[in-house]
Amino acid sequence: MRDFHYNRCMAATHLQRVLEQLAMYDHPLLSFSARQKGDAVEVLIDFKSPPVPIHTYVFEMHPRDLESPQFSWQFQRQLYDSLHDYFIEMFRRTPQTKQDDLAQSQ
Repeated sequence: MRDFHYNRCMAATHLQRVLEQLAMYDHPLLSFSARQKGDAVEVLIDFKSPPVPIHTYVFEMHPRDLESPQFSWQFQRQLYDSLHDYFIEMFRRTPQTKQDDLAQSQ
């Protein structure tokens, strides 16, 4: 029973740590939030006012990353990598999808 209380306290601390990092970022197109997911924390990236519906991008931070002495740098690297992935996922068509469409029609 004592471990449960410890894990719950650690999880709350992890979420707070991520929220404090997110508060340092401001972007004209994107909004950032976080939520608890077990011992991990999910970071959510949303397009503020998309001209068309756009999905929410979610990445997970694990306890080992959240407890690292290099947390701030690791968080920034993971956030920037996720931004890259998010924008790539927004493509509705690429040269590869055109080739895939051609292959499927044959």
